[in-house]
Amino acid sequence: MKVLLLEDELMLQSAMVEYLTVTGYEVDAFEDGEEAFKNCMENSYDLFIFDINTPSIDGLSLLEKLQKEKMFVPTIFISAITEIEQISKAYELGCYDYLKKPFHLKELTLHIDRLLKMANIESKSLVKISKMYVYDLEKQRLLFDNEEQTLTPKQAQIINLFACNINKIVDFDMLRHYVWHDSHVDNATIRAEMHRVKQVIKEDLIESLKGIGYRINKNH
Repeated sequence: MKVLLLEDELMLQSAMVEYLTVTGYEVDAFEDGEEAFKNCMENSYDLFIFDINTPSIDGLSLLEKLQKEKMFVPTIFISAITEIEQISKAYELGCYDYLKKPFHLKELTLHIDRLLKMANIESKSLVKISKMYVYDLEKQRLLFDNEEQTLTPKQAQIINLFACNINKIVDFDMLRHYVWHDSHVDNATIRAEMHRVKQVIKEDLIESLKGIGYRINKNH
């Protein structure tokens, strides 16, 4: 696992790098937020550990900046600061955890282990449909750029069916059975509802297969 650490207290940074490396992590460490940002744009990481108060760009602003670049990586914040406003902002930005200084290094790995379990559970329930669209199978909701999309109950059922059948043909009979519960609806009614679904979706994801049905290709 590759970790980017942003920490400007050099003694603490050195101790964290040594401990995480011995524990089995690959760590790139920075004390300056701008340098960390440039590195994030050039490399791929599995985990961010950001101090909040750092030179050039603080940890909170760095995460915000990275998210604007469509970079969403599990993040742990570390800080001696206890102001609730900053901690609240960290969670609003999507940090997974917050660790207050001073802390024992073993405590850091416990937080990382907990985060990885959460991320693993989450990843199993999420179906990536496109670069921007994700479907949450567990909560049955469609996300665009991490924001839940408003769907009618019927539209939600249709999207759920497609999310369970990525790259597979969903024919009219499957739609009739799953969405209309085997009611006697004709193909024209199904096509009309599918047209409404396509209008709601911001990307051209659903492929029409004339006379057969539809398909979502994951590599769209």
